[in-house]
Amino acid sequence: MNISKETFQKTDAWMRRNARPLELARWEYHFKGGSKENVLDSLSAFQNEDGGFGHGLEPDFWNPHSTPMATWAAGQILIEVDAHPNEKLIQALTQYLTNLPQIEPGMWPSVTPENNDYPHAFWWKWQEGAQQFWQFNPSVELAAMLIHWSPQDSKSAQIGWQTIKQAVEHLMTAPQMDTHEIQNFQQCIKLMRPFEQTFNQVINDQLHDVSEKIIQLSEQSIDHDPTSWGEGYQTLPLNYITHPEHPLCNRLGNLVEKNIELYINEMTNEGVWDISWNWEGFDQEFAVARRQWQGILAVDRYKTLRNFGCL
Repeated sequence: MNISKETFQKTDAWMRRNARPLELARWEYHFKGGSKENVLDSLSAFQNEDGGFGHGLEPDFWNPHSTPMATWAAGQILIEVDAHPNEKLIQALTQYLTNLPQIEPGMWPSVTPENNDYPHAFWWKWQEGAQQFWQFNPSVELAAMLIHWSPQDSKSAQIGWQTIKQAVEHLMTAPQMDTHEIQNFQQCIKLMRPFEQTFNQVINDQLHDVSEKIIQLSEQSIDHDPTSWGEGYQTLPLNYITHPEHPLCNRLGNLVEKNIELYINEMTNEGVWDISWNWEGFDQEFAVARRQWQGILAVDRYKTLRNFGCL
């Protein structure tokens, strides 16, 4: 199945009418010849003086203060456009993480008390012991970003390696794992491949074995029954797989193709996707967040569909 030129034009028009400047800049960067500089400029609007990010960058919580989770969302975009480590945004981001104390070994706080003061989805509420639910989401991926962007003898890189060591010890004994935490580990492995020799020296497990464990947990967490897809918030193959070279493609067989078909069939007449969750509160704010998420989904899913030759 393919996305027609007419559908692409509908999506493009929707993005120009409705998306945040950040998602529009990302859309234009990937599909319209737009510049990396426009993406960075739009992203900079969400950065605070301390180098962290906030202001609802992750649309499901509107805390304007810097948080590791919003900073992770920014870091993903910076990785996406291959921003140079010398970029001011990155220099400030790495300093923020380097200066921010971890609340448990290897973990920056995934939710913060200030979240409760602003509109948010119920799962972003802070309460005592909340970190036990989030575990190394997003700390393990933030640690990999620190290593990726920092000189190898720097304090930032040392914090990154210490965090990953703690995270891998958690991973290798985990019988199962939340989808989002698996995604964090998956991105960590991608960023660690250029540092494989150091990884194998510093971490107690080899990168290859860690990667295989992540693949096993990924396959285990996927809903293998396509007849139930679309009825709730399931983990689907394309939650992990973004290109046909992914090792899960061979293991899952035609489930990947069925997921692609689902994506294409679920597009609205405007060429975008609706989200499958709600906040259960803050109805007016959720309506805004929902629209923002539609822009994010459009960029992310079009990227995957292009990788599979569907454009």
